[in-house]
Amino acid sequence: MSNALAIAVVTSVLRDLLKDGLLKDRLLNQDVSAMLGRAIEVSLLPPDRVVAGDGAEVSQLNLFLRQVTPNLGWRNEGLPSRDDSGRQRLSNPPLALNLHYLLSAYSGGDLHAEVLLGCAMQALHETPVLTRGAIQAALKPAVPPVSALEEALIDSGLEQQIELIKITPESLSTEEMSNLWNATQSHFRPSAAYVASVVLIASTDPVRSPLPVLSRGIVHPVTLRDRGVIVEPGLMPPVPMLQTIDPDPLRKQPAASLGRTIKLIGHHLDGTAREAVLSNDRFEIEEVIGESAAGGAAGLQFAIPVARAADFPVGVYRVGARVLRPGESHSRETNRLAMTLAPEITNLPMNVMRDGAGTASFTIEFRPQLRAGQSVVLVLGQQEYRLQDDFVAPASSLKFVIEDAPVSEAGGPGHLVRLRIDGIENPIIDLSAPPPATPKFLNQRIKIQ
Repeated sequence: MSNALAIAVVTSVLRDLLKDGLLKDRLLNQDVSAMLGRAIEVSLLPPDRVVAGDGAEVSQLNLFLRQVTPNLGWRNEGLPSRDDSGRQRLSNPPLALNLHYLLSAYSGGDLHAEVLLGCAMQALHETPVLTRGAIQAALKPAVPPVSALEEALIDSGLEQQIELIKITPESLSTEEMSNLWNATQSHFRPSAAYVASVVLIASTDPVRSPLPVLSRGIVHPVTLRDRGVIVEPGLMPPVPMLQTIDPDPLRKQPAASLGRTIKLIGHHLDGTAREAVLSNDRFEIEEVIGESAAGGAAGLQFAIPVARAADFPVGVYRVGARVLRPGESHSRETNRLAMTLAPEITNLPMNVMRDGAGTASFTIEFRPQLRAGQSVVLVLGQQEYRLQDDFVAPASSLKFVIEDAPVSEAGGPGHLVRLRIDGIENPIIDLSAPPPATPKFLNQRIKIQ
């Protein structure tokens, strides 16, 4: 594969090919420059910059890269370049491109444009493929030393790509040609369109390289043959898989909390060394927690320890299970499902007295810890309040100062409190009672007097 300079290398090689065709046309068997009475140049400029500002026009060819499009045959080649987290590079799939050129002839005399265009088209017709030798010859410096750009083009690796570059004529309608010249704000010149395909650009970054397969399943001790592929009839795949997550089976909450049981529900989860795998891409977390209670093939229970509140910030986690199945020597990992870890306020209920100006000040203690970059909002009843001062991360307590604080109703329970971190709130509704029991609010309240 070649690097990102391949586009420039193709253009340079085509210019070299056109120069050789003008130097001695195979049909005319003579130097075209000598025939026209002047040295012929091949420029690589946009059409609006070919003619000098004074309007003087000389006989020359111009090769303009007018468009770059994806190659349909190669665009789906190779595996995805990243894993589902976006961090681990799996492969370096090539960027496959078609290069569309406009070859134009500029005239400094009668019939010069026709002669130049005919000779150039004949040269491209007789060289429909850019061979590896032609690419190396075109990039070989005529007189050393070479510039930094020329040295970089030599090392582009274009001649080493797996597929050779083909040069084919491209038909443009009158409307397309008219739009092209109008877009470049130039006067029309005799032109021909060509496409160079395919240019393969690939990265050389290191990727994950899987180990070779030594056997397909368990090897029989007598025959020394591997077990091979076993067909098990049924719609249920015979591999460990998660189907749902119950983040709080006891309290029936939709989000998980520190220190409380989380249940992973699936199938083929039986075995030893069972553990849960939690990842959070935003904070680059990848943690493993062992199961908290023995379970069967349909479930795995674990809890995030309160002592590790600093390791698991509030947010959305991808959770999977890892288990060593019976009769196997390597652990298997399941698919991953999304789970929300919610904050939990630890110092409620609370009574707060306003000062003489009607301002209420109080500190909210919570877990897990608040990290830098996370947003925090306190909802008191139905009113939102934001921090007046920046917090120092990591933080497990925040002080709120509320001016003209709303007084709680006399004899009432107080204001319900919700701490919202990155849009995730602490639970305030008791959902443990099954229907048809009416849900009730938890005692997460502040009474302001």
